[in-house]
Amino acid sequence: MKISILAAAAALMSGACSAQAANIEFWYGNTGVVEKAIQDQCSAFNAAQSEHHITCVGQGSYEVSMQKAIAAFRANNHPVLIQFFDAGTLDLMLSDAVVPVQEELPEVKWDNYIAGARAYYETSGGTLFAQPYNASTLLFYTNKTELEKAGITKTPATWEEIIEAARKLKASGHACPFTTDGDTWRVLEQFSARHGLPIASKHNGYDGLDAEYVFNTTFAAKHLQNLIDWRKEGLVKLNADTKAGNFTAAFNTGECAMMENSSGSYTASAKAFEGKYELSVGMAPMYEGYERHNTFVGGASIYIMKGHDKAEVEGAKAFLDFLRRPEQQMFLTAATGYVPVTNDVMDAIAKSGEANSQKYATAAVGIESMNQPRTPDTRGIRLGFYVQFRQVFMEETQKAFAGQETMQMALDNAKKRGDELLRRFEQTYKGVKIQ
Repeated sequence: MKISILAAAAALMSGACSAQAANIEFWYGNTGVVEKAIQDQCSAFNAAQSEHHITCVGQGSYEVSMQKAIAAFRANNHPVLIQFFDAGTLDLMLSDAVVPVQEELPEVKWDNYIAGARAYYETSGGTLFAQPYNASTLLFYTNKTELEKAGITKTPATWEEIIEAARKLKASGHACPFTTDGDTWRVLEQFSARHGLPIASKHNGYDGLDAEYVFNTTFAAKHLQNLIDWRKEGLVKLNADTKAGNFTAAFNTGECAMMENSSGSYTASAKAFEGKYELSVGMAPMYEGYERHNTFVGGASIYIMKGHDKAEVEGAKAFLDFLRRPEQQMFLTAATGYVPVTNDVMDAIAKSGEANSQKYATAAVGIESMNQPRTPDTRGIRLGFYVQFRQVFMEETQKAFAGQETMQMALDNAKKRGDELLRRFEQTYKGVKIQ
C-alpha cells in the first residue's frame, strides 16, 4: 500500500484546514520494518491535512524512549505523544506525566477495542489510559516444509504434540526442532496468561501495590524445567545454541523448524520463507488438560503527555483518530504483522477482498488468541518496576539454563529479587491508590 493511497483514504477524516500548522512530536521506540511503517503513517497524516503537522522521532528502543520521555517531562521539554510498551504501564499511570486518553477523547467508542488489547491499558474502573497501537501477541510458527519431510502432516497444537514432532524431526536428522529465547514475555507472561496462571498476587497487581510474585509456585515452573530437559535431549535450542545466534533468525533461515514468537515477527518470517518453505502460524500451544485463556497484548500503546497547549493536544487527538481508522490498522498489520486493535477491522479486511492474503495472516489468529476467556489473573500485568523485573527473571533463568543452579532455585531467586523491587516501588508511591 503506497503512502499516497493512505493519505487519500485519510483525507476523509477532516475537511478543516488552516494556514498555520500546529507542530507536534510523537516519540516511538521501534526500528526496522516497524519504524518504516510508523514513518509512513506520519507522512500520510501530514499529507492528508494541513491543520496539524506531526514529527515522529525514533528513540531506538522502548526502554530508551521511556527513560528519555520521563526526563524530558521533568525538564518541560517533552513530546505531546509517546509510545510506551506493555511493561511500563503502571510506571506511566503513576508518573503524573500522562492523561488518560479516554478523558481527552470521550466521544470515541472505546468499547470497539478488542478486549485483549484494551484490558492491559485501562484502569481498574475501566478507563482507558493509552490508545493501543502496535499490538502483538504470542503465536506458534512452523516450517511446514521441514515438518512434512519428517513425516509430520498435522501441525502440533499442544506441547505434548510439539515434543512428539520434535523427536521425529531429530530422528530424521533435523538439528533444531524447536527454538525460543527464554524471554520473560514468552516463557512466563504469555505462558501464564493462556494457562490461566497468576504471575503475582493481587491479580498481578491490579488490586494493589502490595502484590508479591508467585510464579515460582505455579505450573510455569514445571514448564521452564521442561524446557531445560528438552534442551538436554536436543529438542529445544536457545539463542546461543543456534548457528545464527538468534532464535528468530535461526527459524527464518530454516535452521529451526518450530518457534514461539510475537505476531510482530511474522512479516520478516514470511519474507524469508518466500520461495523456499511453507509457513504456518497459529495460537501458542497449550498443555493438555488446561483450558485455554487469553494471551496478553504485547507491543505498545500511545499516551498523551500533560503540559501541552490546546492546539498541540488537538493535533495529538487528530493523529490518534487517524491511526484508529480501519485502513490505517490494516496498513500496519500488512506492513509488520502487528494485530488490529478494534473489532471493525476484521470486517474491513473481509470487505477488502484480501481476507485470505498472507499479509493479514496474523490478524484473525491474533485477535482470537487475545479474545479467549479471561480471568482476573489474565487481564494483564500491573506491577511496579516491571521493566527491571524482566531483566531479573532473565538473569536468574539463564543461570539455570547454563547449569549453574536448578530452575526452581533460579525462580525462587527471581521471586525474591522481584519482591524487593515491588516493595521499593510500593514505598515510592506510598499512599497512592492504584487506578
